[in-house]
Amino acid sequence: MAGTISPSGEVELPESLGYRAKKRLLGKPLVTEQLTHEKLSNSVALGVLASDCISSMAYGSEQMLVILIPAIGIAAFTALIPLTFVILGLLVLLTFSYREVVSVYTRAGGSYVVARENFGPRVAQIAAVALLIDYIVTVAVQAAAGTDAIVSLGQFLWGNASLVNFVSVHKLWLTIAVVLLLCWGNLRGIREAGRAFALPAYLFMVGMGLLVVVGLIRVLFGDHTQLNTHQAGMYALGTGHSGFFYGAGLLVMLRAFANGGSSLTGLEAISNGVSTFRNPQGANARKTMIVMSAVLGTGVLGVSLLAHVTHATPFVSGTPTVVSQEASWAFGNSWYGYAALVFVQLVTALVLYTGANTSFNGFPFLASFVAEDSFLPRQLTRRGHRLAFSSGIIVLTAVSLVLLIATGGDLTHLVSLYAIGVFTGFTMAGAGMVKHHWDRREPKRVLKIAINGAAAIASFLVVGIFAVTKFTEGAWVVVVIFPIGVWSLIKVNKRYREEAEALATAPVDTTTPLARRQVMYILVDRVDLAVLKAIRYARSLRPSEIRAVHFMIDDREAERLKTQWANAEVGDLPLEIVECPDRRITRSLVELIARTSKREKSQITLLIPERNYSPVLGRLLHRRTADQVARAVGKLPNVVATIVPFDVVSAHDELEDAAASGVKLETLEHMDPMDHLDASSN
Repeated sequence: MAGTISPSGEVELPESLGYRAKKRLLGKPLVTEQLTHEKLSNSVALGVLASDCISSMAYGSEQMLVILIPAIGIAAFTALIPLTFVILGLLVLLTFSYREVVSVYTRAGGSYVVARENFGPRVAQIAAVALLIDYIVTVAVQAAAGTDAIVSLGQFLWGNASLVNFVSVHKLWLTIAVVLLLCWGNLRGIREAGRAFALPAYLFMVGMGLLVVVGLIRVLFGDHTQLNTHQAGMYALGTGHSGFFYGAGLLVMLRAFANGGSSLTGLEAISNGVSTFRNPQGANARKTMIVMSAVLGTGVLGVSLLAHVTHATPFVSGTPTVVSQEASWAFGNSWYGYAALVFVQLVTALVLYTGANTSFNGFPFLASFVAEDSFLPRQLTRRGHRLAFSSGIIVLTAVSLVLLIATGGDLTHLVSLYAIGVFTGFTMAGAGMVKHHWDRREPKRVLKIAINGAAAIASFLVVGIFAVTKFTEGAWVVVVIFPIGVWSLIKVNKRYREEAEALATAPVDTTTPLARRQVMYILVDRVDLAVLKAIRYARSLRPSEIRAVHFMIDDREAERLKTQWANAEVGDLPLEIVECPDRRITRSLVELIARTSKREKSQITLLIPERNYSPVLGRLLHRRTADQVARAVGKLPNVVATIVPFDVVSAHDELEDAAASGVKLETLEHMDPMDHLDASSN
């Protein structure tokens, strides 16, 4: 529908179908002035930023058992404890390193900003790719783990009831639905509701604290009941029967350690969101980092200790989870025991899904930072309908869904992809802080260099361990994609720099015209209102000469076009017919204009009538060659291509309105409206 003029004299333009659908789906658009940057207190920031980190206690210990149990049997529950302490030692080292990061770099961006400031933008792309991969895998891992928690609860409450069994078999689709829901919510601007995301984290802390405390009290009072480790669907016990490392080779322990390293994912969340803290930002972020690490460490140790006592064994399908088995054992079979089990599992699922949502905050912001540095497409810097970085959200959703479908939503397979990106980011942050302190004379300089250097080396070793031990289990994908990603980002930046250099240094004299004589060509493929509009526009510019040209690929069509041209109201403007036997119209046009420009030493302007049809059917029913022709011609010196649009939909609406009003409209003389139907449309 064409625009209308309101009584006040303003033009009211109709909205497109796509925009109306977006408005209904996402709500009314927000204006830039409504963009707020809320500063969070330490308690709220802990809940908002820690979800991804602390939620990993729900599956970290279980992923170590997945490797240990098939290899060493019952001894796995003994080996689990020292491995947990190794991971906790690494947690302490990384926590001290990231305390330095948040103290020095108070702008959001984490290891990417650290690497960029200390090693330059090209080296920083290693951290960029690492973090982008981390965010993508986080969505898949957290969503899959949350679904496992839901399915586990159903299995404990209703056994193998038909609905529970159906969900457990098709849990991938539930996970996909959750990711799509998170995408929709973030496109609507759910990111701004930061305080609401603090509640699940605190409920999860309460639930896991209740589980660990009740479980350890039962142990202290002499209850050492062990669960059945031979249930159908569990990982089969290996050959080990006793002894600490009996039957365990170094590779098995390294693989288990690599899986357990997934417990430390999300540790960088506070450094990525340090700008959201109240002043003094660095000091508040440090305090919150310590609390978050303490909560994570306590939870991971508690889950591992209960697994050591109860012999909770992972299932091949992923459900029931180790945490759900421990909760069922700790709380018992009374009504309040079931109530506690429901609470723990629901808050576990909720915090895991919330942890997945942290990527929808972090990924678009990081992508916008990298795009601002011209290493990613600049479309990623633009805020969308609801002031969210819509392009980044959609990219994150699409890639994470592909990852979920490729792995079948299996948590163990997803964990194999996890830690390489995470610990590469840790490595870059630690190394960057070493460079930062090395270049500055400051108190405790040697100690700070030692802490960050140790964190960088330890993280680098974990990357190597993960790449080697998990290579055949899916880590090869990250090993291959990682260097390709870094290379691609650098190539994007090179292209942007080359384009900027060309636009900045190309010699252009804006004071005098290149040629005194102006010749204007009009490309004619049929005689209709679009061509007549282009002719009127050409005459309004008063060039030295106007030429209408048609490239003939069908002699009968050309003869009919001549007849219509002779009867059309085009004045004394002749139609030039150029034979095009090989049907390469664009090439023939370029050759004609190039010859004219060189021979006549003229400035050439090519007018291309473009008929705009409906967005959907128009793309299916009509060719759209105007842009292609304009790009080809625009490469010639002293030549300018101008597209003259004609909106067919609006013209059709006006025709219907006129018919409804009883107004009779005349068509072009001797022209049948059905002539040339889709003959050579733009």
